[in-house]
Amino acid sequence: MCRIAKDFQSRAKLWKQTGGVHACALAGGEGILLFTEDIGRHNAFDKVMGRALLEGIDVADKFVLMTGRVSAQIVSKAAACGVAMLVSRSAVTDLGIKLARRFGITLVGFLRGRRLNVYTGHERVTGDPGGQADNTP
Repeated sequence: MCRIAKDFQSRAKLWKQTGGVHACALAGGEGILLFTEDIGRHNAFDKVMGRALLEGIDVADKFVLMTGRVSAQIVSKAAACGVAMLVSRSAVTDLGIKLARRFGITLVGFLRGRRLNVYTGHERVTGDPGGQADNTP
């Protein structure tokens, strides 16, 4: 996951330049499949999920990477789309954690470099040779 996150960050050029644009990607073990940036984190998420739908990509075995805060609304959208894992560079909300737990979604926040916090679905986060998980409840 950390290797893919590094690639994700290298693609997020507008996010790096402005700090006010959000990036979102759909990825799997093979790497990033879809990537977008938008002024709104919800818009970025919607663009990636819409593109996956149009291209017939099954998201159940993929994960979504984001730069923005993971709120209950984002978790609800992910559940409706069938996403099993949400990963962000940023924070997650308390209600987001509760909904992720209820929907069986793995929720990871503060993925930065080789560190990350796993809030729910710890069983899906495996030892990554390039990273270290901090399994904070």
